[in-house]
Formats: sequence, structure tokens, C-alpha cells
Amino acid sequence: MITFNKPLIINLKNYSEISGDNSIRIVEDAKNARLMNHADIVVAPPPSSILALSKIAIPIVSQHVDDAAIGATTGFIVPEIVKSYGAVGSIINHSEHKIEYLQIKSLVKRLRDLEMVSIVCAADLDEVEKTSRLSPDFLAIEPPELIGKGVAVSKANPSIVRNSVKVVKRVSPAVKVICGAGIVDKYDVEKAIELGAEGILISSGIVKSSSWYDKILELASVLK
Repeated sequence: MITFNKPLIINLKNYSEISGDNSIRIVEDAKNARLMNHADIVVAPPPSSILALSKIAIPIVSQHVDDAAIGATTGFIVPEIVKSYGAVGSIINHSEHKIEYLQIKSLVKRLRDLEMVSIVCAADLDEVEKTSRLSPDFLAIEPPELIGKGVAVSKANPSIVRNSVKVVKRVSPAVKVICGAGIVDKYDVEKAIELGAEGILISSGIVKSSSWYDKILELASVLK
């Protein structure tokens, strides 16, 4: 199974900026930045783009997967299918696509059995403790009130990052805590790493920047 060391995970969401061929452009920029500084840069495009973008030499993860069976399950995003398209893992339980705990539990195991990376999102310390017991590969702390606001959780609420790391290392030491919500520059990344985070989950801070390549390179430089 592929592993990441201090990854910069770029969630493209469904922003208009990455529609059409722009999704290829931003992934190409991410690949070039990855080649330049050798950081682990990972992209999470809309599921409809996974097959095309996985042909570019950079790890691709799905933004979401459903706990639905492979087969006659119309409209669901199935782990086995996204793996066949080239995805190496998936985000689970993002604040914009919350799911039930039992579904999270099932999906973490399912991805593990498929040798895919699981990136579980948690909104607060209670959710951090509960989901860390499932031993996902990564646990992303992202208070929903800070997402897309341009105020990094590592600055606005540093204690939740620090305490999340403590909780996770007590409950399930192998799980890596990553920091999401509001990251906009390398100083936000530096602060997150100082607090114990082992990677970054980011979206608008890159997608809405004036230069995708320059912003990716700036943020990734802290994670080498």
C-alpha cells in the first residue's frame, strides 16, 4: 500500500475554477511542484475526474466513498470502482459530506482491505477520539466553522490541534494527525507542524490562489 510522509492533500471540491480542462492544469502544477521539492503532494478531485487525472504521475484520492456494495448500486461512489480508476485512497466524513459512525468504521476497514489510504475528518475532540479508535491512516482535524474562511485552525484554535494529537497518540499511536481548515500560507503550515500535525488538508487556499504552482510549491516546501 502506498504511504505518505507529511502529505499536502489538495481537495479540489467542486469549485468552478477546476472545471473542465482546468482540473488537468492544477494536477499538472501539483505534479511539477512535487518533482521540484520531493514533498508528498496528493490531489482529491471530483470522483468523475479520477480516471483521467490518475494518468498523471501524482497520487489521487477520492473526495468521498459510499459504503455501498459493488454491483447494482446506481449513483454511489464505490471504493472498489474508484480504486480501479486509479485512486489510492479516499477522504471519509468530510464536514461537507458527513456520514454515520458505523459507515466510517466499515469504510476504514474496507479501504484497508483494498490496500487504500483512509483520511478520516473530525470536527471536534469527541469525534477525534471516537474515529481514531478505528485506526485510519490519517485523521484530519477541521472545525467546520473555519473551512474556507482564510483563518487557519492552527492559529484560530491551536489547542484543538495540539489536543487532537495528544488524544490520537494515546488512543491509536500509528494514526497520523493532519490539519485542515483555513490554511492559506506557509506560516499556517509551519504552525500546524509545530503543534504536532503530520500533514495538511487544504482546498480554497490553493484552488482560489492566483498561481496554483507557486502556492503549492510554497506550502509543500514546509513539508519536505
